[in-house]
Amino acid sequence: MSSSHHYPLIPKLLFLLAGAFILGGQAGKLHSWQKSQAASASLLSESTSWGLSFQKEGERPVGNATINDLGKYHAYYAEDTNEKKIYLTFDAGYENGNTPRILDALKKHQAPATFFVVGNFISDNPDLIRRMVSEGHTVGNHTMTHPDMSGISSKDDFQKQLDGVEKLYESVTGEQMTKFYRPPQGIYSTTNLTMAKELGYSTFFWSLAYVDWIQDQQPSREEAFQKLLARIHPGAIVLLHNTSSTNGLILDDLLTKWEEMGYRFCSLKELTGA
Repeated sequence: MSSSHHYPLIPKLLFLLAGAFILGGQAGKLHSWQKSQAASASLLSESTSWGLSFQKEGERPVGNATINDLGKYHAYYAEDTNEKKIYLTFDAGYENGNTPRILDALKKHQAPATFFVVGNFISDNPDLIRRMVSEGHTVGNHTMTHPDMSGISSKDDFQKQLDGVEKLYESVTGEQMTKFYRPPQGIYSTTNLTMAKELGYSTFFWSLAYVDWIQDQQPSREEAFQKLLARIHPGAIVLLHNTSSTNGLILDDLLTKWEEMGYRFCSLKELTGA
């Protein structure tokens, strides 16, 4: 799998457009998961986009699969806890200057995060990858070329998408990559979840995200706080994008506000026991 052949397959526009899928049913447009959790479990067998239904402010949203359903595949979208813990994650498709500011804010608050990166992010930004590692963050696998992984039925082809990122990471850091995986666009199927588990990976969705990936329509500070403060909840896995200038600007204040609400920041390694 030649890296030079595959990197052009991830134009920035494609990565940004893919973001349009990642909230799943969060706005209630893609899915309406108001039915019983037993009904939602049956949806796991099909290829579907991760979706959320927010029921009550400050409480964990309902996902289109339950914590227990996902647990069978070493997959997670939140922790079932009343403790005020937050798991910070960032999806990183490319670099546009906001990641250093994000890292500065994380360092100031001693907040560990997981950065789910695609192949070209590692090859284009080796210094940022090394900084993430040296400052205690985890670098996770977001695949080589950000495809719809649910369309890959061969385990060999599925593994190639993950192996390529692992090799790049090892070449830059000299270390083996932590086997944390986030499906591009949040699209998944039980087949994919099974493959990831068999390859030793834990899969991560999210319980809080907002529309932060459209470059020329960045949310205002007020819009960001409105979503991210009202919907935070104990055990949240928060998904943010490293390319968002809003995230770069507000992260220090956002982390402060969450701390004032009594939250502390934990590593996904704590959630998985890795």
